[in-house]
Amino acid sequence: MKLKMLVTLIVTHLLVAVLGVAVGIYALPIIIAPAAPTESEITAIASLSQYETEFKKDLKDSDSFHWGQGKVAIGPEFISLMGNLAPGPDYKLYLSPEFIETEADFNRLKTSMLRVGDVNTFNNFVVSVSPSIDVSQYNTVIIWCETFGEFITSAQYR
Repeated sequence: MKLKMLVTLIVTHLLVAVLGVAVGIYALPIIIAPAAPTESEITAIASLSQYETEFKKDLKDSDSFHWGQGKVAIGPEFISLMGNLAPGPDYKLYLSPEFIETEADFNRLKTSMLRVGDVNTFNNFVVSVSPSIDVSQYNTVIIWCETFGEFITSAQYR
């Protein structure tokens, strides 16, 4: 009886620990995220954009934990989103010369893409574009989780 109880305790404690780590990985980026830009800030930045597109939830590799939705504005100085992203760690914004909607496509084309910057908020964002980047040389904006190699969302803008 003692052995069965010991095994049960070990198994249940391990399950709780694994669940705690999983919840922590999901919740930590939400807890430490900076304040998101306001709608008026996004509107002002979007008014200077060259291109507009939209993130949609129904892409091939988007799912309940990896998605984005909202209006994306692409300009020479900033790329902004008025919308939402599924929370997660280590999101990066990339520009691609080809539309992609899967992890396999991302990994295949990564060498032809340009990493623009970090995405630190999940409800609206603004990412600065370096003066050396010409957004007209690309046609797709992508959000990628660098830590876990997960496709989040993408949208073609030209």
